Amino acid sequence: MQPTHRGVPARLARINPTAAFLAALALMLVGLLAPGIIGGGILLVLAAALVALLVLTWPIQPPGTRVLRLAAITLLLAAALLKIL
Repeated sequence: MQPTHRGVPARLARINPTAAFLAALALMLVGLLAPGIIGGGILLVLAAALVALLVLTWPIQPPGTRVLRLAAITLLLAAALLKIL
């Protein structure tokens, strides 16, 4: 029996990187500009998606990239918590 998660990386590899970046940027801007808990919730959803992507790609990322991605997710989570509070 083959693991079913092998299809996910293959589908992610077909996504246009520019479109994915612009979609994440747009979602982040909406989260930052939306009021209070709504904006914080949007940022938390974006952070959760990025954490899932990080976990999926962790084995193939060089250590420097891992550190940068962890720092970016940490900053996003901090912004979300500040927005909620």
